[in-house]
Amino acid sequence: MIDPRVVTEFLSHRHLAVIGASGDRRNFGNTIYRELASRGYNVVAVNPNAATVEGDPCYPDMASVPGELDGAIVMVARDKAADVVRACTARGVPRVWLFKGVGGTGSMSDEAVEVCQKAGVEFVAGACPLMFLEPVGWYHKAHRALRHLNGSLAKGP
Repeated sequence: MIDPRVVTEFLSHRHLAVIGASGDRRNFGNTIYRELASRGYNVVAVNPNAATVEGDPCYPDMASVPGELDGAIVMVARDKAADVVRACTARGVPRVWLFKGVGGTGSMSDEAVEVCQKAGVEFVAGACPLMFLEPVGWYHKAHRALRHLNGSLAKGP
């Protein structure tokens, strides 16, 4: 179950890596990157297959990202998510968001969650940040309402 307080805490931090961001605007990692940037977040793209994202430098891995990060949004396939989380924890990233949109598994895996838990990393497991970034669009409001109805999103404070 997703705790809205953890979501609020995560999104209160402004320097975030988007792992799996892409230069392809059809890729949802690009959408997340653009939305965060348009709302004043200092976002860093991480993807070994891209040199730039939206004109910004893209780093091949977490070890290559300069400076401190407040958190990371993991937008990779579930079979790669645990290794990405390990790279985040090795770098000292204190919070991780394991993306999951409508349908599919996204970055969610039991192993990735376990890596977060063992490392003591705060995490959001299985949601899309766009459900919570204000102002929330109608589609993401509907998605959030469905999460409330199916019990995967706790009622907020």
